[in-house]
Amino acid sequence: MSPQAGVTTPAWSEPFVDRGKLGVAHVSPFEYDRERAWGGATGEGVVVAIVDSGIDPGHPAVGGHVRSISIDRAGESFSINENAEPGDFVGHGTACAGIIRSFAPNAELVSIRVLGPNNRASGRAFIRALEWVAEQRIDVVNLSLSSRSDELFPYFHHIVDEAYFHGCLLVSAASNTPGEASYPSLFSSVVSVASHDIPDPWTYFYNPNPPVEFGAWGVDVPVAWLGGSRIVASGNSFAAPHIAGLAALVRSKHPSLTAFELKSVLTAVATPSAVGHEVVNKVEENDARAE
Repeated sequence: MSPQAGVTTPAWSEPFVDRGKLGVAHVSPFEYDRERAWGGATGEGVVVAIVDSGIDPGHPAVGGHVRSISIDRAGESFSINENAEPGDFVGHGTACAGIIRSFAPNAELVSIRVLGPNNRASGRAFIRALEWVAEQRIDVVNLSLSSRSDELFPYFHHIVDEAYFHGCLLVSAASNTPGEASYPSLFSSVVSVASHDIPDPWTYFYNPNPPVEFGAWGVDVPVAWLGGSRIVASGNSFAAPHIAGLAALVRSKHPSLTAFELKSVLTAVATPSAVGHEVVNKVEENDARAE
């Protein structure tokens, strides 16, 4: 049985963090520090795929060769076009690529374009992109988009598990709407990310109360956009590539790590929760005024 139609949208319009949970005290049982985790790494040898609206390889923040792939529709089926024209319909994928490049300048980027000019896509196109990622055993995959289709739930569940078993670390932005189910961010085989507003790309928190597992900078983030420009944007879409970039550094330094081990390292070297408590309480007040 093939999956039915669903709509996929980018997770970027409104920031959302369950900030109280991000402040929960948590002491990692792992003896790891950031120097051991990624010290000296540049992303060399790591492939990072960005499933999004495309990437502008000529943007200064992206700065280099990008392998461009698209998911093309023919009737009711979706196929992989591995010779797609490079480019970005919206700017959203370029923004994510620029953030990842800022962490891992030597990583190989693969653009998998599924979102169209209206920032929408079929859920089945999204699933086809994930199938390709699993088949290729891509090291790190940034998913700053999600589907709300309950009908597609089992298909997303199956393919993200398949990718996980193949060693792919899928980094997925959480839904920007509190309480809204979105896939694949709710599954345990992905790394789910929401936003915080601390303007430091290296500050990120582990949340011991999933489904959202990490909080990274995603509020008022300067990002790359169309035509070589930059804008300031907010949303979980821009938090996720911070974690994807860090994951690329860890995998670059420790290429034999499994997806599970890679997530464990990210957990071990997250910003201490005591800092999270102090900032989270302040941010929570700001949230009450922003609707």
